[in-house]
Amino acid sequence: MRPARSARWLCLTLALGLALVGPMAVGWASPRAPIYVSSWAVRVSQGYQEIELLARKFGFVNLGPIFPDGQYFHLRHRGVVQQSLTPHWGHRLRLKKDPKVQWFQQQTVQRRVKRSLVVPTDPWFSKQWYMNKEVQPDLNILQVWSQGLSGQGIVVSVLDDGIEKDHPDLWANYDPLASYDFNDYDPDPQPRYTPSDENRHGTRCAGEVAAMANNRFCGAGVAYNARIGGVRMLDGTITDVIEAQSLSLQPQHIHIYSASWGPEDDGRTVDGPGILTREAFRRGVTQGRGGLGTLFIWASGNGGLHYDNCNCDGYTNSIHTLSVGSTTQQGHVPWYSEACASTLTTTYSSGVAADPQIVTTDLHHRCTDKHTGTSASAPLAAGMIALALEANPFLTWRDMQHLVVRASRPAQLQAEDWRTNGVGRQVSHHYGYGLLDAGLLVDLARSWLPTQPQKKCVIRIVHTPTPILRVMHVRKNVSACIGHANYIRSLEHVQVQLSLSYSRRGDLEISLTSPMGTRSTLVAIRNAVPLHAAALWDSRGHDSAALGPPGDQQRVCAAGHRGAMPG
Repeated sequence: MRPARSARWLCLTLALGLALVGPMAVGWASPRAPIYVSSWAVRVSQGYQEIELLARKFGFVNLGPIFPDGQYFHLRHRGVVQQSLTPHWGHRLRLKKDPKVQWFQQQTVQRRVKRSLVVPTDPWFSKQWYMNKEVQPDLNILQVWSQGLSGQGIVVSVLDDGIEKDHPDLWANYDPLASYDFNDYDPDPQPRYTPSDENRHGTRCAGEVAAMANNRFCGAGVAYNARIGGVRMLDGTITDVIEAQSLSLQPQHIHIYSASWGPEDDGRTVDGPGILTREAFRRGVTQGRGGLGTLFIWASGNGGLHYDNCNCDGYTNSIHTLSVGSTTQQGHVPWYSEACASTLTTTYSSGVAADPQIVTTDLHHRCTDKHTGTSASAPLAAGMIALALEANPFLTWRDMQHLVVRASRPAQLQAEDWRTNGVGRQVSHHYGYGLLDAGLLVDLARSWLPTQPQKKCVIRIVHTPTPILRVMHVRKNVSACIGHANYIRSLEHVQVQLSLSYSRRGDLEISLTSPMGTRSTLVAIRNAVPLHAAALWDSRGHDSAALGPPGDQQRVCAAGHRGAMPG
């Protein structure tokens, strides 16, 4: 049972804000050779009588005006073949020499398709309930595929325990430039095989993103034409250096990094990225993708059984990562789910043992329908974000966070803490802004205007040290730096750095309340053992490791997969 709540919490009232928002046009061109037909569009200045004389002169049939103003006409020639790979040079020369012809064009076949649903033929696609319309609503991926989007030109790298690069469903999309082995320091991310197949996690995550479609094998990835890489970094000693190198691999080549791991989800670990890893995040968002910013997609954590809270995970609650939670097929909170203020969105995953799970690639050139946990949710979101980037490759890392918020809906997701925030959006600590809709995400991406440059307003609140009573409020009216160059007008991120001493941090609850009454729980009561005085990590509300960055040895024990069960 959850321990009795000692109602000790701290309420902080801040008013901060950031940036404005909104389209970038993307042009498309067909590489196929044109097919010419036996009709022409012709413009003349004198209208119907002039085009009639011209038609009789050159043997055309006048099919009438194209527009009501009588300047553009549709002509057909019965002596020209219905379709040809080359234009008719004789008629082209005659029309070009006639002084009454202002403009003409032999018509070509335009390739247009009905935007009906495109369903892959892969044998296991029928098991992919989260995107084959078996559940309502699903992730709405078929709608995006029907528009011709499949992740083409987008590079995703899975940071994990390796990737089986020769897998029948991955090899054609495998990208060696997006791959490396930082455990053994060589270019080959192939996982280390063991009797228990403990290093299957990365291969499973990769298949969710970019498993090939229509190859008569397994299922299909969300972005089945994206390039997929793997970074082997979890199968060995994990240090701040290894994490930083992994998160900094080829930042001008890789668009999206997907990570389904973090500190131990045991209900008492409080940990976050070290100095170098924080620098890797900062460089990624400021310099990656030519300055647009790397996209770091992160699984929110699986410590629900231990009453863990993802606010205590400095990776998933960093403003630089896009944190993804899980829901079951029935729209319930999974037993492994962690609630926190930093989760932005949700995708599907497993529930109880009898519930369907996620279909993907597996070790030894096999498939599985048993992928689980928030480990499975984050790669689904990474694939959907790859589709949005294909639709608009000019989106920044902050643009994508805005889009994900707007493309997430409460749908049928059930939780007791749904609230309407100050701008009318429904939000939950379990689900963020709700279930991510790929169709809506892509539609919004096509017409999105870039956000204004990021500004940061720092407010220092000094509270005289006093014993923490049953309830303590710290209130502060702020101006969001009005009158200064860093004045901000709309809220994007709130970061809180809070230092306090307390005997048992597991009994401490800390919340942030906005001027419009939206309350975010930054630290929830946890089933923790007594530990040293807590110092809270800076970001979207997190209590972090104590009094300074954790050492490498502490971090070695803290890294773990975000699968609800092993693997």
